[in-house]
Parts: sequence; structure tokens; C-alpha cells
Amino acid sequence: MKPRVPLQNLAMPLALLGIAAFFALQESAFLGPRNLTQLIVEFSITGTLALGMFMILLTGQIDLSVGSGVGLIGGLAAVLVFHLGWPAPAALLTALAAAVVLWTLMGTLIVRQRIPSFIITLGGLLIFKGLFWLVIQNSTVPVARGDQENLYALLTTYYLPAGVGLGLAGVVAAALVVLAWRSRGARAGAGLPVRSVGREVAVQLATTAGIVGLVLVCNASRGVPLSLLVLSATAAGVYFLTQHTPFGRYLYAIGGNEEAAVLSGIAVNRVLVGAYVLMGVTVALTGFMTTAYSGASTTTVGDLMELDAIAACVIGGTALRGGRGSVAGVIFGALIMATLLNGMTLLAVSPEIKFVARGVVLTLAVWMDVKLGRK
Repeated sequence: MKPRVPLQNLAMPLALLGIAAFFALQESAFLGPRNLTQLIVEFSITGTLALGMFMILLTGQIDLSVGSGVGLIGGLAAVLVFHLGWPAPAALLTALAAAVVLWTLMGTLIVRQRIPSFIITLGGLLIFKGLFWLVIQNSTVPVARGDQENLYALLTTYYLPAGVGLGLAGVVAAALVVLAWRSRGARAGAGLPVRSVGREVAVQLATTAGIVGLVLVCNASRGVPLSLLVLSATAAGVYFLTQHTPFGRYLYAIGGNEEAAVLSGIAVNRVLVGAYVLMGVTVALTGFMTTAYSGASTTTVGDLMELDAIAACVIGGTALRGGRGSVAGVIFGALIMATLLNGMTLLAVSPEIKFVARGVVLTLAVWMDVKLGRK
């Protein structure tokens, strides 16, 4: 077993490196600052949705409705802004509330009626798609009027000034170093294994270099995109929730053995509904960013995004049967998916081949989860 650990740790970085190298050799613009910044925006969108799916998969459930939900919630906000003249903040909050209500109802139906989540969310996929088309009346609804950009449009078109981005990178890197050493001290005090000082320093230096390098790449184009901050905040929230709260421990416990979780006194139904509520929040955030990135709400917004989110989670080590996974793995899986889609778009790959590629990636991810049993 021990020799497998390094290989598992290197599998995702090597896969990402291989994908990036292939596209870079095919198209030199792939590694250009402009395309990399665009890739970061696309990665932020995929990653945000995948983090919501991660919490659902941890419990052993699934949600096939999120792609249609992304279109519906983004389209609802666009209609409120463009057709009804609502201020963007009010429209976004209203659409967010609608998402929370819809996913609360869906989660409640699953746990109260004991209907498999696959069936309920498959029905949700169809219902939300139909409602989406009704809301936008099968037309194209912009997210801004004329040249006036509102908060909605700025979600994927606003970039931090270079100095602000570097300052924020410094703050984040310093915070991560402090948290890492505090965690190391707590583990050592509890008698748990910890990395050596030299290895810990090397990891923190590499993390800091990665954060600063990311900001420098963004600054070479237009700056750090606002959407990356949305992803970062979402990832930090999900990490804290899953690693440092009883609710997060309950998610893992339910996915590991639901019967044992019930016997241990965990309010399983309440936790499952809570997971779906959080899924609704991430669907709303993703819907806003996806629609803003498209520049308008159209009937194709959100198509197949549920498959990208599931693939990102499984590639990152989240078990489809629940009980296993990490935020870092999901983020890495989302980066692999975003890189693959960005590269194919840059090479003008036909839609048919894109469908095949996404299907192959999803199939391989599930195969690895079932056959290799990563732990």
C-alpha cells in the first residue's frame, strides 16, 4: 500500500501538466496571460459549482439538476435586471433566495419521502430547464443595459488593480502560513504525526510562490478576476465547514455509514437538507457568474455543468458512495476540467468532440473511483 501513496499524490499534477503541455504545443496562445486569465475565470465557475456538489456527494447523494438550476437562477436575475429594471443587488439576492427555497424543497422531498436523490434531481433537471426557458421566454436576456455595467455584469468582467492583487496575495499567503503552523502545533500536541520542519517550510514556500505567481500571471493581463475571489471565499467556507464544524463531520459520517450515523444520534435528515440548501447557494453563485461570463442568459447556459461538477469531484478523490473527499482535491479536479474545456475551445474543437472528451473524462473518473478505490 505504501508505494501507492506517492503515485496517487502525483496523479492529478501529472495529468494537469500533461493536458497543459498538449494544448501549449498545439497553440502557443494557451500559455499567454490573456488566455490564462480567461482560464482562471472558467475554473472559478466550475470550481464553485463543484464545491457544492462535493458536499452532496459526501453524504452519498447526488444532484443532477444543478446545470439546469444554473441557467434558471442566472436567467431569473437577468430578467429582473434587464426586463423589470431592478437594481442588480436586489435581483441577485432575490434569485439567491429562490435557489435556497428550491433546493430546500428538493432536499426535504428526498429525505421525507425517502425517494432516491437520483430520481428527484433528474426530475428537477427537467423542471428547472422548462422553468428557465419560460422565464427568459426562449430569448436572449442581457445582464446589463447598453454600456452601463452593473454588479451582475462585473462578476466576471471586473479585475483587481495590480497593487491590490499583490497585497491580497501577501495577506492570503501569510494567513495560510499562520494557520498551517497552528495546525501543526495542535497535531503535535495531540500526539498525531506531523511533517518535518524542513518539509513544512518547503510546502509553505511552494504555496506562497504559487499564490504570488498566479497573481503575477493575472497582472500581466488585466489583473485578478473578481470571480476568483468568489471561488476562494467559497472554498474557504466549505473547507471550514467540512473540517472544523460538527456539520462537516456529520456529512462524512452519513456518507461513510448512514445507519451508524442514525444510531449515533446524528439528525441525518436535517444534515441532508442542509447539504442541499448549501448546494442551492453554490448553484446561485455559479448561475450568476456563468450568465455574466456569457454576457446574457440564453437557453444553453448551464448545459451539462452537472457532469463537469461531478467529474471534478470524482477526479479530485471524492467517492461517489460518500464518506471520502477533500476541498483541495475538488479544486484540483475542477482545474483539470476547466483546462481541458478551455484548451478545446482555444483549438476550436467541434462540439461533437467536446461531448466525447467530457464523456470520456467522466467515465474514467468513475472507473478510477470504483476500481482503484482511492483512500
